[in-house]
Amino acid sequence: MAQYSLDDIRAAAESKYGSTDITIGEDVVRLLNPLRLPKAKREELTALQDRLGEDDADQEELLSHAIKLVAEHAAQAKKLLTAVSGDLAVLAEIFDRYAKGAQVGEASASQG
Repeated sequence: MAQYSLDDIRAAAESKYGSTDITIGEDVVRLLNPLRLPKAKREELTALQDRLGEDDADQEELLSHAIKLVAEHAAQAKKLLTAVSGDLAVLAEIFDRYAKGAQVGEASASQG
């Protein structure tokens, strides 16, 4: 029979569902995995992702809002968005990397 400590479980969850961390100078911005967000934020994130695919979607606005939604702290989101300064290509790349990391966690969760 396998036995695990709560610390073992927490470490496994962090490994599987950890944040996407982006370094800006000396600071680190943590974008939290959707499974680490409250249900209301997860639902809002899903709605934002659906809207990103629409023809008339304001990509910059939606991606910026998504980053604000998933950032660990509002000040971190502001710092990241200021550093990006409206570069849609960089925003898209940040969100793409975030989404790829989140899909790994979600796929693992749905299989379990």
